[in-house]
Amino acid sequence: FCHKIGLTYVSCSAYQVPIARLAAAQITLMEKAKNS
Repeated sequence: FCHKIGLTYVSCSAYQVPIARLAAAQITLMEKAKNS
């Protein structure tokens, strides 16, 4: 959702950073697969 609406920054607590990074990477990979 955040990626689709153009957000480039989100705030979260320190223990959620790895989860947020993983989610962002998954979305990026899905978007790349969809576009190729």
